[in-house]
Amino acid sequence: MTLPAGGDRLRRTCVVGGAGFIGSHFVARLLSDPETEQVTVYDNFSSGRDWHLEPVADDPRLSVVRADVGDLATLTETFRGHASAIHLASNPDIAAAVANPAIDFDQGTLLTHHVAEAARMAELELVLYASGSGVYGDLGEVEAAEDHGPMIPTSTYGASKLAGEAILAAYAAMFDFTVRAFRFGNVVGPHQTHGVGFDFVRRLLEDPTRLRILGDGRQSKSYIYVDDVIDAVLTAGALADTPFDAFNVATGDYVTVTEIAELAMAVLGLEPGTTIFDYTGGDRGWKGDVPVVRINTDKIRSLGWSNQRTGPQALRDSMSSMADDARAGLLTT
Repeated sequence: MTLPAGGDRLRRTCVVGGAGFIGSHFVARLLSDPETEQVTVYDNFSSGRDWHLEPVADDPRLSVVRADVGDLATLTETFRGHASAIHLASNPDIAAAVANPAIDFDQGTLLTHHVAEAARMAELELVLYASGSGVYGDLGEVEAAEDHGPMIPTSTYGASKLAGEAILAAYAAMFDFTVRAFRFGNVVGPHQTHGVGFDFVRRLLEDPTRLRILGDGRQSKSYIYVDDVIDAVLTAGALADTPFDAFNVATGDYVTVTEIAELAMAVLGLEPGTTIFDYTGGDRGWKGDVPVVRINTDKIRSLGWSNQRTGPQALRDSMSSMADDARAGLLTT
């Protein structure tokens, strides 16, 4: 597999958070191109896993740096010699901020500032940033395009992602490198370590008779397969020629939480109606949760990108992989 045309800067890439769910897929995709020269994983392995990298561990073009993004000196030194960085490091548990609201500053905004500063000092050409649809806040059925305003996040996670975009946009303008921010739907696929599908599969394997579901089950969002996300990011990254731009990345269809529970049952071979769904009530899963997410994807599609799986297909394939991991003893938080 080859990188998109114009992707020369991606041939020497540092993947920050590269041992995690999404990061490990980026690493494998980059290394699948025979013209890729160097891929470096920079990860503290707090949520990343060694086994995520096992398929490419013997590739001589791969280096792994076990360090924290909070260590600015090590991050900067690691960036030297690379042309681009893919920044995926952040708090992976959105709901954790209910009990610890500082987590998204400490493990989000601050880390993104370090990535921006290291990119400046190491003279990177390109930074690709994993933002999120949480930057838009709670818009109900309104479909948000990238220029929607004002953006009023309802979670510290969304606020952290929006602050990260602002920091990177300012650095790109002031210090002559290029940034692309990507506002993903909910990303699913092999190697997941969190998320509603992950939770449902794990709980149903423990007790197939009952399943606790946060909220009323009618929360409706976009779910996108990790391979489609990588295609979008690399496509936009290869074409990047202005200091900053942002792209929504989603499938354009939507799935409710109850539908995900039913898909999880089907994946595990459980007959419909044999599991009791215990709803906690209310219209959202936790304080700060956005129950309905609608984002417009015309901009990324105008670059030639299209998703290869629908949301339900992405969830089914993802949860099937999780079930396989569980049987192999790999499904861990």
